[in-house]
Order: sequence, then structure tokens, then C-alpha cells
Amino acid sequence: MALDKNQIAKRIAREVKDGFYVNLGIGIPTLVANYVRTDISVEFQSENGVLGMGPFPYEGEEDADIINAGKQTITTLPGASFFDSAFSFGMIRAQKVDLTILGAMEVSENGDIANWKIPGKMVKGMGGAMDLVASAENIIVAMMHVNKAGESKILKKCTLPLTGVGCVKKVVTELAVMEITPNGFKLLERAPGVTVDHIIASTEAELIIEGDIPEMTID
Repeated sequence: MALDKNQIAKRIAREVKDGFYVNLGIGIPTLVANYVRTDISVEFQSENGVLGMGPFPYEGEEDADIINAGKQTITTLPGASFFDSAFSFGMIRAQKVDLTILGAMEVSENGDIANWKIPGKMVKGMGGAMDLVASAENIIVAMMHVNKAGESKILKKCTLPLTGVGCVKKVVTELAVMEITPNGFKLLERAPGVTVDHIIASTEAELIIEGDIPEMTID
């Protein structure tokens, strides 16, 4: 079966290691904070000026003054700090963030990412995406494998305006986990019950497939 958005976030949470400073992009990435192991220490950073974000608040416990960069209400952990966006982007540009998790509309086989604009549709702006992709050493993309029309978003070449070039390291979708290699997308894992043939049929780019592909562990 294909994963839902929470299951994608749960799988990505396994990539978060003890001691990491992590930036979560808008969309599916914001859910990752809900699934990080409780026995490790992780600092979540938001480019609007928060360090030490916690899980989303329960209904009725929201504080409208405490939000992330996507204007969603958040919780903070003991020791959290607040600062202006200039200081926040200073952290990002100085490569103080160990892992950046972003959503995307398209990713290409050489690691290009398009995640900010669809031509003809009004957008508020790129936000912090360009700084994040230009500065991050490790970028994981959380996205849906296909669009609403069933067309692949895992492409040989992006068709939408690019946010960054050659920067994505790994992609997790509702169907698969893929790594960007010098030779393109390498299939690492498949969603439970999803066949390799189904993933191939849903992917416009060529996939590197070596041996038996294991199912994801999302428990």
C-alpha cells in the first residue's frame, strides 16, 4: 500500500540522528518532529527565528504567538530560543544545520529541486528555500511520487522553475525511498505491499535497482 503523509514523515524521522540541528520545510516535513525517537536529542530550527521546536500542539493548547515558518502553531521544548530572521538565516548560511527536510513539486535525477513556483499561479515568494538548498550539506525531500493526474514528479529533468541545483541527497515518497547518486535515482526501499514494477511505472526517470529491494520499516 502507498504511504500516507504521516507515514512518510515517520520514515524520514529515522534519518534524524542524535545531536542533529534540523530545519523542517513546509508541508510533510513539519510532521517529522512528531516521530523523532524520544531517546535522542535533536534541535529543530525554523527560519522565522525559532530553535527548539517540539511536536504540534494538541487541539485547544495552541498558542497563536508561537508559529513556524509556515504559520502553523507549534510547541517548544525546554531551553528553546527565539530570535530574528537575520540571525536564523545566519545559522543556515553558516551551515550550522545538519539536516534539511523539504517538500518538493519535482526532483530530477541529478538532484535538482523545484519547490516554490508553478508558472501562472500566484505565490508569496520563495521564502527561505533558496538559502536552505544553497547552504545545506544534507537535504532529504518528502513528497508525493505522482501528482493528482497520476504523472510522475520523479523526473529526468525538472520542468518547473528550480529552487536549487544538484543538492538533494535522498527522496522519500508514498511509494519508495530513493538516493541520488552520480548515475541517478537508486531505489533503496519500497512501501509495504508496493511492487518494484509499480514504482518503475510511476517514475519518469530511470531507476537504479540492485538486488531485492526491501520494504520500508515505518513502525
